[in-house]
Amino acid sequence: MGDETATPTSTPPGSPPALTAAPGYQVRRLYQAYLAVWIRAVDPTLTGPQFAVLQAVEAAPGSDQRSMASAVSLDTSTMADVARRLENRGLIVRRTAADDGRRKLLHLTEEGERTLHEANLRARRLDERLLAPFGPERREDIMHLFTSLADHWEGLAEDS
Repeated sequence: MGDETATPTSTPPGSPPALTAAPGYQVRRLYQAYLAVWIRAVDPTLTGPQFAVLQAVEAAPGSDQRSMASAVSLDTSTMADVARRLENRGLIVRRTAADDGRRKLLHLTEEGERTLHEANLRARRLDERLLAPFGPERREDIMHLFTSLADHWEGLAEDS
């Protein structure tokens, strides 16, 4: 009987072609790498969705939580969790709308403004690093492609 245990190799096996040809696999790789770099370059505790919500609240202070969820592509339950976490950290305040006690209106605190400003500077530097291999015209094309894919894939998700 032969030894059926695999012998360790110095090089890990490559990804199978069926996997590398799958767009979802490549998007997942991009996202995992992005998260790892985000933590080191931007903020180890502020998540991408939290950053997006802070950006949206700064752009439209006093908007309701449901509108903000739509603006940053979060479902309402995830948005509620993100808003609660930001509020617990003292970065936003949620005020009940006078005309509808179920609606929560979002505002940045001074600490939220400061945190957003600092994270935004680091995030823009990260953006430059992420797209460094490409010139300005290619970057515009790449961002257009990303946006088109995101719009199309979101449409597919809604149709499911």
